Amino acid sequence: MDIKNYLQEKRQSIDSYLISYLEAPSAPSVLNEAMKYSLFAGGKRIRPILALTSYEACGGDPAKIIPQAAALELIHTYSLIHDDLPAMDNDELRRGKPTSHKVFGEAIAILAGDALLTEAFLMMANGASNGGAINPTCLLKAVREVALSAGANGMVGGQAQDILSENSEPDADTLEFIHLHKTAALITASVRMGPILADSTRDKLYSLTRYGECIGLAFQIIDDVLDVEGTTEELGKSAGSDSKKKKLTYPLLFGIEGARQKAKDLIESATDALCIFSSEAGPLREIAKYLGERRA
Repeated sequence: MDIKNYLQEKRQSIDSYLISYLEAPSAPSVLNEAMKYSLFAGGKRIRPILALTSYEACGGDPAKIIPQAAALELIHTYSLIHDDLPAMDNDELRRGKPTSHKVFGEAIAILAGDALLTEAFLMMANGASNGGAINPTCLLKAVREVALSAGANGMVGGQAQDILSENSEPDADTLEFIHLHKTAALITASVRMGPILADSTRDKLYSLTRYGECIGLAFQIIDDVLDVEGTTEELGKSAGSDSKKKKLTYPLLFGIEGARQKAKDLIESATDALCIFSSEAGPLREIAKYLGERRA
């Protein structure tokens, strides 16, 4: 299959929904403008695409869970807005554009992030009225899954440990905790959303959970490597920022080649985890390969 075309088609369906959903402006208008500015700054939509693709692998029609999948992008975007703030990573560039706080000021950037996070759960709940396509119990489980992965026991906990570990001695356990929570948690929840909403078997949920954990950790390791080897133009954000901030990263602890090998092993483990699936998981296998080879 042509994975780039596949990703482009899925991205367009997500973007079309998001554009339509945010068509009615909120008050004040600058808040709506700030939300849209970061949301439509050119993201890959990997998390919602993973939700759609895993749902499809479990026999579902991905068009029926667009609201739930799209909500993941709101959560991801909020995290980027807050990550870039001066009190956090203090970045001035994101996806090749000035960061939200550089355009709208810190206060509006913080509120735009808050609004996106809150709106995500409203979006998931509103999507329950799409013709009875989703079992309400399954939807509740999916909402709980996403909340758990995004909060103190997931992404936010990882972000906090990331900040606390700056300038610290390299430690493999702490590094893995940061990456598994800061990045892999929401990616894993995105993959798990599919079988949860499809009310799939325990075996399929376990298989896809393992897949999500592996690609999620690999994704962040590759980010670490690209921060060292990539350029600002390629990455759309300031290259070399991890080193400047003395972040705990895989290249710091294991070297570039060691980090690359770790990511490669994780991508292989992710595809191995899909052994109980046949061709219906083909797109998931291709996405894993694509993520392992990305340059931005």
